[in-house]
Amino acid sequence: MKQNPLEITNLGQLKKSGYLPKSIKKEMRDNLIAKLKSKEKLFEGIMGYDDTVLPDVERAILSGHNILLLGLRGQAKTKIARMMIYLLDEYVPIITGSELNDDPLQPISKFGVDIVIAKADETPISWVHRSERYVEKLATPDVSISDLIGDVDPIKAANLKLPYSDERVIHFGLIPRSHRSIFVINELPDLQARIQVSLFNILQEGDLQIRGFKVRLPLDVSFVFTANPEDYTNRGSIITPLKDRIESQILTHYPRSVETSMSITAHEAKISKDLFSKINVPYLHRKLIELINFNARESEYVDIKSGVSARLSISSLENLYSTAERRMLLNGEETTTTRITDFWGVIPAITGKVELVYEGEQEGPYNVALHLIFKSIKTLFLEQFPNPNQKLKRELKDEYGTIKAYFSGGNMLELLNDDMENIFNKKLEQVAGLRKIAETYMKHDDEITHLMELVIFGLAESDVLGKNILENSLEFGDPLSDMLSDLEN
Repeated sequence: MKQNPLEITNLGQLKKSGYLPKSIKKEMRDNLIAKLKSKEKLFEGIMGYDDTVLPDVERAILSGHNILLLGLRGQAKTKIARMMIYLLDEYVPIITGSELNDDPLQPISKFGVDIVIAKADETPISWVHRSERYVEKLATPDVSISDLIGDVDPIKAANLKLPYSDERVIHFGLIPRSHRSIFVINELPDLQARIQVSLFNILQEGDLQIRGFKVRLPLDVSFVFTANPEDYTNRGSIITPLKDRIESQILTHYPRSVETSMSITAHEAKISKDLFSKINVPYLHRKLIELINFNARESEYVDIKSGVSARLSISSLENLYSTAERRMLLNGEETTTTRITDFWGVIPAITGKVELVYEGEQEGPYNVALHLIFKSIKTLFLEQFPNPNQKLKRELKDEYGTIKAYFSGGNMLELLNDDMENIFNKKLEQVAGLRKIAETYMKHDDEITHLMELVIFGLAESDVLGKNILENSLEFGDPLSDMLSDLEN
């Protein structure tokens, strides 16, 4: 239509404009084709799915399918569904006052049919934005057929003085009111089996029947369902006949690389511009956050079936910023840089995001979080520096020898969680040989202080140094003296 659609106010004008009715799946297909031809990125902000999930979603839309997104928690299933609204036309016409978004040229409700018969070309037209044609429902065990499909409304019957046999007393549920819309049901297995059965007709024949009435509404709805794998969702499952009627089942997954995971975390974390400018989070610390998440997904303490959401990394980065901000405020500093000791503030973001197996429950959430942090520190350390436990050839000098000698001489290193920047750096500089090895393996984008701290923690996790965790600090020393101290205690 060349005419501005919002200027069209009645059915006669709509007919003259050349408007033709189009099903929602055809509408989505046409818009997707246009976007693919123009190389326009459709799912902005969805990362790690370019070669797996998103092509499957696009193929399903081109096929005119209803979609089931199946995957563990935190795999962007709902986000993908919500971004499908950009495949809808910006505005579509409806009969003004229609509860079911009646197309003026193809009304399906009694209200729509009656008003077109009565007013013909003078039928009033309204325009609905695509944002109003997206409906989302979280499935819970208490969802009823009335909620989704509809039922007789006795109050409406009384107010209109109509018998229950009159179609006008029907109160339509969410699905009929989503006519010509995208309808999303999250956590589909949580719907009771008998409620899932009520979706059969809509998916197969595209219509619904409301009890007590012979009315059949040829609904035009594009369904998107999300679910966790059935072996994890103990509260219920998707019944087989319903699964059979959902044409495309698409499996989602977690990011397959640390770099992709880092990009997702940086994109999703809510960090204010002011905080971002005052607090520097180096690359190594951002990577450490993702390693914690990756290690959690493989940990013997964590239930693999439940998965570990990307929200763990997002919350961890937000907590890392706030931990550094708190330290900065306490010390009266204007700017600061995060440290490994700041990761103690990340623990609350871990404990609430992992579902533990029996062994993990025995260890306790706090200790499991510490275990994941220390294991990830060791992984990061061994990626950057040589393994201190590898046997050296006789002609090679032990690169960590000076550091070992410093601590075996009775020296200790105490790092307070809230040390001022200059004091923290000064403590690291006092450790003999520490700066030298950090400089030897420093890359162009590394910062020397972060590498020095990583070496200390890495040597402790490699059992080269002893480590004592106190309430607000960590002590590093000679492992032999720590063992003798423990024996004395």
